[in-house]
Amino acid sequence: MQTLGLDAEQTLAALAAAGRAPSLHNAQPWKFALFDDRVEVYANLARRLPVADPDDRELRLGIGAALYNLRLALLDRGIRPLVTIRPWEHPNAEAVVRHGGSGSLDDRSGRQFRSIALRRTNRRPFADVPIPIDHRHRLTRAAEAEGAWLEVIDDPAQRDRIQRLLTDAHSIQLRDDAFRAEFASWTGRPAPEPEGVPLASSGPRPEQQDRYVLRDFGGGRGRERLPGQDFEREPMLAVLAGHADGESAQLRAGQAMQAVLLTATSLGLSVSFLSQVIEVGSSRQELRRVLGGGLYPQTVLRVGFGSPVPATPRRDPADLLVAATH
Repeated sequence: MQTLGLDAEQTLAALAAAGRAPSLHNAQPWKFALFDDRVEVYANLARRLPVADPDDRELRLGIGAALYNLRLALLDRGIRPLVTIRPWEHPNAEAVVRHGGSGSLDDRSGRQFRSIALRRTNRRPFADVPIPIDHRHRLTRAAEAEGAWLEVIDDPAQRDRIQRLLTDAHSIQLRDDAFRAEFASWTGRPAPEPEGVPLASSGPRPEQQDRYVLRDFGGGRGRERLPGQDFEREPMLAVLAGHADGESAQLRAGQAMQAVLLTATSLGLSVSFLSQVIEVGSSRQELRRVLGGGLYPQTVLRVGFGSPVPATPRRDPADLLVAATH
């Protein structure tokens, strides 16, 4: 198990870093083929969520996030990664990573790399306090460095529209028996399964008055709430969007998403996803209109200061490999 001049132990560590990326319901829909001169990154279609994510948009966001982690891990080993998205010479690969010469982590990427093991999706309540302006600027710059745009939603009318879109999309999904069955199969899982959302990471059960946190990842078994203890009323809402859409754009957006998430972690911020608005096509199109029509929304983030949460499980790095065929 070697690639790009790394020994077996270094290769395994790089794959473990890639595997720490977020994905829809922690499905971990990626796999890798190792060659002496390249790493090929593939979608693991056995880990699709065809009801929630019929177009594989969020699958590709997750693969992009794993690719970004892999890039950081290679920089940590002195390798400048040379990435090709959807390479024509490898038509089944989502990306190919080659040795681009010597490289190193700078201050920004070094903080992001050290945050890979610390990043969590935090489904618990956040403190109802504002995010400092400097923190917000760092998040937006992280997205811009990867060719994306992070739109922080401050306008009350826009926030209300997004809240209504979220509620409507959530209702549409809950009326679908197939969606409910798929959601239940990946969430509220007992430890120590290496995939899915474990009960310990599910957060409290949402209640009727919670404006933005609606999904019950614990299947009715989440942590009990104290009387009157609600999720924060007004988290920071941010929409990660691109200037184009399509499969390649979604892979690039996934890299930008992970840059934002790791930057947030380095700043002591917590993040969770408001995925319903993206998964329901009509809501996603309306969200694009909320943004002015020129950007393509890829994910919606809830950001704040949260309490510590446990890490979600991950598959063994060796299980992420597929046979290398030339």
